[in-house]
Parts: sequence; C-alpha cells; structure tokens
Amino acid sequence: MNAPRPALRPLDDALAALLAQAQPLAGSETVATFDADGRVLAEDLVSALQVPPQDNSSMDGYAVRRGEIADEGVPLPVSQRIPAGAAPQPLQPGTIARIFTGAPVPEGADAIVMQEDTQALEDGRVRILRVPDAGQWIRRSGEDITRGSTVLARGERLGPAAQGLAASIGRERLQVARRPRVALFSTGDELVMPGQVAPEAMKPGAIYNSNRFFLRSLLLRLGCEVRDLGIVPDQREATLQALREASRDNDVILTSGGVSVGEEDHIKPAVQQLGSLDLWQIAMKPGKPFAYGTIAVQSSRRDAQDVGTPSPTLPRQAGEGFCHFIGLPGNPVSSFVTFLLLVRPFLLKLQGATQVTPVAVQLPAHFDWPRPDKRREFLRARRNAQGRLELFANQSSGVLTSTVWADGLIDVPAGTTIAKGDPVRFLPLAELLA
Repeated sequence: MNAPRPALRPLDDALAALLAQAQPLAGSETVATFDADGRVLAEDLVSALQVPPQDNSSMDGYAVRRGEIADEGVPLPVSQRIPAGAAPQPLQPGTIARIFTGAPVPEGADAIVMQEDTQALEDGRVRILRVPDAGQWIRRSGEDITRGSTVLARGERLGPAAQGLAASIGRERLQVARRPRVALFSTGDELVMPGQVAPEAMKPGAIYNSNRFFLRSLLLRLGCEVRDLGIVPDQREATLQALREASRDNDVILTSGGVSVGEEDHIKPAVQQLGSLDLWQIAMKPGKPFAYGTIAVQSSRRDAQDVGTPSPTLPRQAGEGFCHFIGLPGNPVSSFVTFLLLVRPFLLKLQGATQVTPVAVQLPAHFDWPRPDKRREFLRARRNAQGRLELFANQSSGVLTSTVWADGLIDVPAGTTIAKGDPVRFLPLAELLA
C-alpha cells in the first residue's frame, strides 16, 4: 500500500517558510544614481542640506512687505529683478521685487503677489490689486527635506521618484545590495525554442518554451544576474548534472517543469539526492507543484558565505556551502503566478528589501463564481470602466493569454464562492511586475 501523501502546504505558511530561508546576501556595490532604478538601498540616505536650501517663490510675481500694502490698489516701484538661481539684495523699504518661480525670496520680503494680481503702470511702478496673506506663495527652506533627516531608508527598492530624491540631496552614487545570481533552466523533452523549428514543422506533442522568456524578464526586472542554462532533457543524470553546474557559482537555481509526480519528473529526486527538499506542493490554484530546497556545493564555490545562512534541517559537512533551489510548475500560468507570489518576495528579501509582498485592494466583482475549490485560487481579471472586476473566460493554467489580458489577480480563499457585487481581494499586476 502506498504511503498517504502529505497535506498540501497553505500558501501563507509556505511563503513564511520560504522567506525565513531568504537571508539577505552579504556584500554591496556602489552604482551611479542614474543606474539605480530597481535596486535595493544598502545604506540610509541622510541629507546634508535643506531642500529647498532657502525660502523661494512658488509663483511668478512680486516679492513684497505686507506691512507696506494696507489696501488694494497701492502702487510701488520695482527695485530689483530676481530670476531663479540669482542671489538677491535685501528688499529696499517702500519697493517690491520682480521675482520668478524658484527664485530666492529677498531678505525683508514676507509674501509673494502673483503677477495676475498686479497691474504694470506706465511710470514703471506696479499696482498691487490684492492684499497678500502672510507667507503667501513662499516655499520655506527645508519644507521638503531638513538637514540631517533620513530621506530614504536602507532596504527601500528604488524607483524613478526615489532616484530624483537622492539626486536632490546631491547623491551622485548610491550603495545598493548586490544582485542575486540566478541560474535558470527548463526541463522537458517536448520543449522547443522559437526559431529552432518553424510552426508548421513542429512534431506532435512539441511546444515552444514560453516560460523561459517571461521568467528571464521577471528576474531581470528584479535586479538579478541571470545565467540561462537552456533546456534540460527529461533524464535523471542530465538533471543532476544541470543542478550541479548551476549550484557552483549562483545564489539561486530556478527551474520550470519536472516538479510534479510523473515518472519523467526528475527534479524532486535530483534535488533530494544533492541536498534537501524543504517545501513541495502548495494549496494554491494554479501552482500546486511548487518546490523549494537547497543544494550542497563544494567550498571552492566563489564567495560561499555570501549566500546566507544554511537551513538547519539540512546536514552539511565542514567546508560546504549551499545554493537555494526553487522549482516552478511547467504550465505557463502556474509558473507565472507562483513566481509573482513566492519567488518575487524571496528574491527581494535576498536583496534586503523591507517591502516584499504586494498591497491588495478591495474591488467589487462583476461576475459570479459559484464553484468553490479546496485550494486558494488566483483568478486572472481586469478592471472595467465602472471599476469592477471582470474575469478572463478561460482560467486554465495553460492559457497564457489570460496573463496578458488581465491587469491583476483575484485572491479567492479556499472554499469561497463569489456573487456579482461582492468585494474581492485584488492584486494589481502593475505592482507585481514593477
């Protein structure tokens, strides 16, 4: 009698266990701020200056002393002109100063009157048509950033706005976490690369390897160095050799296919032979045959200590290091979804990122889902013009079209039905693919 299969691991438990193994990689590098998009900060950015550095005008207009403008209609002479970047003189009593957006406010001025509220007179004076409020249209020094404040914290993943913020305090270069080194390969004798065989010449049962393309792009978007090892045949020894080679100089091995229970699925026994398989089969749909483990490697591997702290459950001999292994399902939607929900946070944590999981939003369903599943489901959906969620018609794990059509995933708890109008938990792809 066959031994009963272990219960499927709940997704949240699997993610927690996975993240517990993702100790941040040792080491960092310095990059130009121009090139830091998508990288994770390895330092706190502390400002050495105020931003803005001095009070400045937020409008084109005139710098004035409010005490000299008791009533509307007062005409005053213009004593100086202050463009952005100029160093103004103190404002002379009884005068106003022509000033432009971003220009420093002269000493003595306590308000800006925008030019629409003024009238230029033929004698060169300017009539003030509206009495200004105190501090009107003045941006104060340090309003954005104060000297000594931390503007970006270690562990923050940088985007275009953060790059601009770093530049605003004068940072030309930034210290960032080093890139994870990831070896990528697919398994399956049925796989063919585009360009190798024309569509009309494909043999029965052959399919083009789509997973390799989107997985490589997703890894690059997450700042990884990718070593693509191609397609590995469905053979035990070939699988072992590919895993040995991939473990030598990489932090993570990522595979797609071969992690199920078929006779041609060699990944699971190969990983167990070379190391330890700590997670296998998740209670989620699509994506059940997800696997995580570690593979022991010889100490000659470069910077073995840089990959983190080994799992205490995996016996090791002195001088050995390890490489993380993650096996994704072969079905393309399953591979895509498990990467976003499990691999993405794992790789971000390896880089020391503090925010690794997506923020869900609540939106109303524009469909009925009367068939509850025993597993937690992730449905491909998109928002319509009314802000409600519509489902892609075919939710099969092999229909990659659904991932292009959709703009997010609906997170459906196990055993749950949905009626039109019900609020559902929605994970936008814009965040998951950033």
